[in-house]
Amino acid sequence: MQNRFGIKDFVLIMLVVIVGLSVWLTMFQRGREWTKLQGMEQKIDGQERALGRLERAGDNKAAMDEIRGLRAQVEQLAAGRDETLRAIAAMSAKLDGVSGNKRAVDGTGITDADIQKRLDELVKQGNPGKSASSGSSGTASATGTGPRDESWARPGLKIDWQEPWSFVTDPRSVKGYRDGGGASEFTETFEAQPAKIVPFLGLDVYGRRVIDLVMQSLGSYDPKTLKMRGQLADAWQADPAGLWLRVHIRSDARFSDGVKLTAEDVRWTFHDFVMNEQVETERDRSTLRDSIKSVTVIDERTVEFAFFEPLFLNESNALTLFILPKHFYSKFTPAEINKSTGLLMGSGPYKLERLSLDTEWSPPSPVVLVRNEYYWGPRSVVDRLRFKAIDNELARLTDYTNGGSDMITPSAPQFVSKIEDPDWNKENQNLNWVNMKSGRSGIIWNCGARGGPTGKPTPFADKRVRQAMTMLMDREKMVRDIWKGVGVVAKGFNNPGTPGCDPDAKPWPYDTTRAKALLKEAGWEDRNGDRVLENKDGQDFVFEVTTFGTGEVSEKTGAFIKDACAAVGIRVTIRNMDWSVGDPVRKQRDFDALLMGWGANAPESDPKQIFHSDSIKNQGDNFAQWNSPASDALIEQARRELNPDKRAQLWRDWEAVMHDEQPYTWVRVQPWVRFIDGDVGNVVAYPKGLEVWEFFRGGAASATPGN
Repeated sequence: MQNRFGIKDFVLIMLVVIVGLSVWLTMFQRGREWTKLQGMEQKIDGQERALGRLERAGDNKAAMDEIRGLRAQVEQLAAGRDETLRAIAAMSAKLDGVSGNKRAVDGTGITDADIQKRLDELVKQGNPGKSASSGSSGTASATGTGPRDESWARPGLKIDWQEPWSFVTDPRSVKGYRDGGGASEFTETFEAQPAKIVPFLGLDVYGRRVIDLVMQSLGSYDPKTLKMRGQLADAWQADPAGLWLRVHIRSDARFSDGVKLTAEDVRWTFHDFVMNEQVETERDRSTLRDSIKSVTVIDERTVEFAFFEPLFLNESNALTLFILPKHFYSKFTPAEINKSTGLLMGSGPYKLERLSLDTEWSPPSPVVLVRNEYYWGPRSVVDRLRFKAIDNELARLTDYTNGGSDMITPSAPQFVSKIEDPDWNKENQNLNWVNMKSGRSGIIWNCGARGGPTGKPTPFADKRVRQAMTMLMDREKMVRDIWKGVGVVAKGFNNPGTPGCDPDAKPWPYDTTRAKALLKEAGWEDRNGDRVLENKDGQDFVFEVTTFGTGEVSEKTGAFIKDACAAVGIRVTIRNMDWSVGDPVRKQRDFDALLMGWGANAPESDPKQIFHSDSIKNQGDNFAQWNSPASDALIEQARRELNPDKRAQLWRDWEAVMHDEQPYTWVRVQPWVRFIDGDVGNVVAYPKGLEVWEFFRGGAASATPGN
């Protein structure tokens, strides 16, 4: 057979040559982009160091003007860096399959040519100039480049412009700052295993700590001042009558996969996820269903919330709603979402190391977060965050001491013991302070039927029995002996110093004589001389206390309750469970009494979620099944009162009802205590809590107060 070189062969060879040249050019261009990226990173670090020097120099006006100018320049450079990363990602994709120059990068609508043009502009930028400050009423833009765009707003009404979201304490301005060089990691050990880390479905405090680093909202409470400030939002307008809120979204806000965050994501999050009855988001639905009426898209970056009526938390409910990426979560059915344990994607400084329904995170594996390179805000320093759980407090401390983690919450006895050791104090940071998230712990009495409406009522359906149980507990002794004096006896749901806490209110006394009288009045007495209380049907007073976790404190608390009850003829059994499997127990009301605590995520809490009778339904958070018309009425009235002083008095009246009916025996106000490795820098004890994303490694810096 004779071989011939034909047209087809020529075309094939030319295609190979073209593909080869395209790959070579793409690789060459990618190298150029990496070089430019490194140059921009150096510029960013230089500007941030300059910021640190200026901020330490004082509060004079010239310095503050220069700081604002530098911050604007750093933000522009950071945005350029992120665009460069998207360009590199696009070029890498081209190595797998060459495409045309019109190709958009990662669904953003930005073409390669757009990126190159922007990169050239950024690299050519000289020293930053001064910029105008961004107050709440001017017309200059935040970067000082011209007037602000107000076309999105309702005309004639005040616009609350927001300062760009940034660190409260910039790690690069702290003495001893050191960049981890791309390999730094911070590990925290939790006291219990999170059951889920899915937004709106991860209901425990441990899952929330992880979610807070990945998810963001339109606004957030400032860690230092506790005032609301813009996060994903750069401005908003509030209706003077309290019936709507219009919010403008930052132009550079993106999710961790690079997709732009839009008003449609906000609308979808509320209407199609949180308010979807098929998705298990009842905790948030219970507070939002009578607050937010609708969410309407005005334009790509503007959204408007309509409220049913003026409520004191309307704006907070709207601004602190985590914003989900519609393009990601809409791929899953409600059943898949409900069963999932690790579907977590957001726009925050960190993202899950691996995100897939097939290989999603699930307990008891550690949760690993990595820095989100698409993050639109200031670049965090630590590259990886690791969260693991050890429920035994002795094992947790041993692991920390051996270098297994960088931060733990020690038990109160451990904290008191260790801080007395000078050698310990040289190498560790010891934190003990009350903040917005400090919890209140106590005994939850099941005021209804165990297992729900079809079950058998517990002895605690009677208010007199609940009052007696509280007076049987010497809570001063519990705080002194079990927690070594760390914390104070809790008077109610509201922490001391908050508006709803009556400073003149007193906790129930320790009074066994009065407790016995109340138990007898409720029908419980020793009828046959066996030293055990019985009711009129001859049934012994026996109940079960459910506890979570293991260790000295848990064991001592259970033993204390058991002994206090045995002294008056009540038999108690203890059921200990791992926290991660306790959710069905709480949702199905499968307990007699439950040891648990509540924290807060706002300076002023709305108790409807936990104590209103509506929250008994649909496995809501009223685990106690406390159904009190007086409580419901005061909660409804207080939520509608916009005057802070009048509202504070209503909350105090509500706490008086709770004090009388005792659905909870409140035991202790829990300050935050932490052991943190001395190598971790920029640890600030803010009134809001800790800002882990501000930490850096290698700082050897001690913790500093944030108030």
